[in-house]
Amino acid sequence: MANGLSNRVLKVLGLRIRDLRRAQGFSQEAFADKCGVHRTFMGTIERGESNLSFSNLLKVSFTLGVPLAALLEGVDQDVKPDDRASAVKRDDPPLRAIRRSQR
Repeated sequence: MANGLSNRVLKVLGLRIRDLRRAQGFSQEAFADKCGVHRTFMGTIERGESNLSFSNLLKVSFTLGVPLAALLEGVDQDVKPDDRASAVKRDDPPLRAIRRSQR
């Protein structure tokens, strides 16, 4: 995968994690603590600056209560350069499930 595309995928994944975290009412610091990672590392994840290990992906997925497959679903397809609006779709399946459970 080209480095530019890889970086954009990481940004989309980071935005998805941030949106899901916020939808569940976690502060970044509380979420990082619950995941067992440092708060500054969580910031780099959400900004797409860190390439997550499989272990860290599992921690995030488990803490969010979202299947790993759902967390990663479509992140490579949502990537468009410099298009924040396409990063996390309104009908994003994990986000939709969280919203449904909050009703």
